[in-house]
Amino acid sequence: MPPSSGPRAPLARSTLLKMGGRIAIIIALSTLFSYLHMLHALRAETLAQLQQHVSERAQREQGIFLLAEDNHALFRKTLAERIHTLQGQQEDVRARFDSLFTRLPDGTVRCRSEKLDGTRMVQLFVPRQVVLDDDLRTRILAAYDVLTWYAPVFHVRFTTTYVTFPEGAIAGFWPTLPTWSLELPPDFSPADYEDFALAQPEKNPQRLTRWTGIFLETISNLWMSSVVTPVDVDGRHVATVGHDVLLDELMDRTINDHMPGAYNVLFRDDGQLIAHPSLKPRGATVAYNILSAASQPEVADKLLGSREDAAHLRGLFERVKSRQSDQATLELPEYDEHLAVTRLRGPGWNFVTVLPERVVSQPAFFAARYVLLLGILSLLVELVIMYRVLRQQITQPLLALTKATDKVASGDFKVALDTARGDELGQLAGAFQFMADEVQRREEALKQANDGLEQRVDERTRELKDVHQQLVQTARRAGMAEIATNVLHNVGNVLNSVYTSAQVAKERVMGMKLEHVGRVAHLLEEHNEDLASFLTRDERGKHLRPFLGKLGNNLLEERKEVVTLLDDVGRYTEHIGDIVKVQQNYARTPRMQEQVSLAELLEDALRINSAGLVRHQVKVRRQLEPLPPVMTDKHKTLMILVNLVSNAKYAMDGVARSERLLTVKLEKAADNRFRIVIHDNGMGIAPEMLTRIFQYGFTTREEGHGFGLHSSALAAQELGGSLSVHSEGTGRGATFTLEMPFIPVRHTVGGEGGRVPAVQSA
Repeated sequence: MPPSSGPRAPLARSTLLKMGGRIAIIIALSTLFSYLHMLHALRAETLAQLQQHVSERAQREQGIFLLAEDNHALFRKTLAERIHTLQGQQEDVRARFDSLFTRLPDGTVRCRSEKLDGTRMVQLFVPRQVVLDDDLRTRILAAYDVLTWYAPVFHVRFTTTYVTFPEGAIAGFWPTLPTWSLELPPDFSPADYEDFALAQPEKNPQRLTRWTGIFLETISNLWMSSVVTPVDVDGRHVATVGHDVLLDELMDRTINDHMPGAYNVLFRDDGQLIAHPSLKPRGATVAYNILSAASQPEVADKLLGSREDAAHLRGLFERVKSRQSDQATLELPEYDEHLAVTRLRGPGWNFVTVLPERVVSQPAFFAARYVLLLGILSLLVELVIMYRVLRQQITQPLLALTKATDKVASGDFKVALDTARGDELGQLAGAFQFMADEVQRREEALKQANDGLEQRVDERTRELKDVHQQLVQTARRAGMAEIATNVLHNVGNVLNSVYTSAQVAKERVMGMKLEHVGRVAHLLEEHNEDLASFLTRDERGKHLRPFLGKLGNNLLEERKEVVTLLDDVGRYTEHIGDIVKVQQNYARTPRMQEQVSLAELLEDALRINSAGLVRHQVKVRRQLEPLPPVMTDKHKTLMILVNLVSNAKYAMDGVARSERLLTVKLEKAADNRFRIVIHDNGMGIAPEMLTRIFQYGFTTREEGHGFGLHSSALAAQELGGSLSVHSEGTGRGATFTLEMPFIPVRHTVGGEGGRVPAVQSA
């Protein structure tokens, strides 16, 4: 008897499970390789973004410090010239001095209270132990004059501007505290402060500008840092120029403005901590020091929240201090973190961005998880399809053939099989049908011929059964082999394409000229002290910026080709039954909209550029139409206006100083929009340049970088507006027009004084 049909169904399922297991292993390995590849790519991309972020932050944050040093250079020169001028006018000096200042009963010399308007006037404090002679009066009056000229302009960016004298007197402009000179105690002495000592010849023999650490100002109760520059006349230290820089905004930006998942730290080389997310400076009177706090755990508990944070911060500080000078990115393996480090020019503070490794690996893990999930779903779908195909195309025909075999074996030769199929099973069914008919014919012939032939018929029947079983097994193996061959052939072709594209992408990545970036950074570090001279005079320095441009373009082209190859990998992988689907999501950072007065915003842009406008002797003409407040991104709009005013100022360098005129217009435009126009009568723009003016890297100034107008145009588009330029030609000035949507303020019921909260727009 032939074997029954029962055992054949488990055999088919077992074969299907084996094939599914092999495919599952391939999916698991593909997922693992995808995870490792994505992790490597994401880490490289994230570290590059981290380094770029820190570099850009340094350029942004150090602006206030560099501006302070520029102010001091101008102030020191003017003060020395004013002292020389007043030295020959002693009678006038005494008369003016007595009209402005007076000695009080406590022995100190201060401003006359009946004439004092501290919001607009410079104030003076001379301790009672200081002897007033003609030389000191001359220097004080010279400082008073120069402070009166420059301090109100400097106040736009700096809280105070002051001048201290080696004898212990101090004169300054501090409009936010209009009576500070009258409130100082009689025994107050500037010599007790760090900035006084930094200007002394024994502490500062090079006579350079120096920055103090951060301190809590006792009168205003605000954290600030001071910058001082000594003033020497005829080889003698006669005065010290100083600025106080408020650090609240810098601290807030350091803590709150960071890359997603990262945080920022700011500290000095001596361990003084300036900003940290866990730092609680309120209530403290002295700054937290990373090194000295190691022996004072209670200080760490109070100011940092925990001793673990203090140990973590100390490890970070030591890692930064031990780095090579050309290292921009570091690793902190004990805390599984990446560090990007830069130094702020001016005070030399270390700005560090810390990025945990989990921020880098988590997206790769999530992507690999989705790949695995899609692979499993695809495997299940394919197994179901294969099961149905095997059952309909192989199992059922074989079951019918088996039943026919059983009927023939039982002596019933009347079988009906599907012989219309053109494959091997159809041929087998036709052969079996023919065999059954032939056997039936021969059976009848044998019965009619001789009963003695029964034994030979039985033997022949057994032989036919054996042949039948062999044919069935051969047909089953042939069908299964054909299906497996077709599936594996298609999968193999796609995997070969994936492997080829991945190898080419790897070769492209390995061929990127990233080592040139390190060489450029090393070259800049070698000439850090004379960077400007190196870039303008040295033959290598002159070719550095064009080289960086070509290198950047080359890297962009390489990245584009790598991305194209990786896109090919994604397309090839989709052929395996949609096993792998690559998804990329682009999110835009929401913009914060708030209530803005356009006229005030224009005035802020002019004030930010006021020092340059005054220095360039540019006259400003305002034509501001009174408009109600609007809702927009204040800081992005201010950035555009500051760039336009700055460009207009430089465009008038070739115009006579008496003729330089900057016109600023604000007006309501059509289609519910407003328009801001910045017009200068400077060098103008050639017609062929008008189409390139907003391109990245395009500039007409030797020291320009070609980024301001490009970034301004992009920002205007992000705000739903546009930035355009018009010029009649070279030497006829230029007009930049910013048009933006006029979004009225939405007043809220029960608001605080009608104040409109900020609104986020995608």
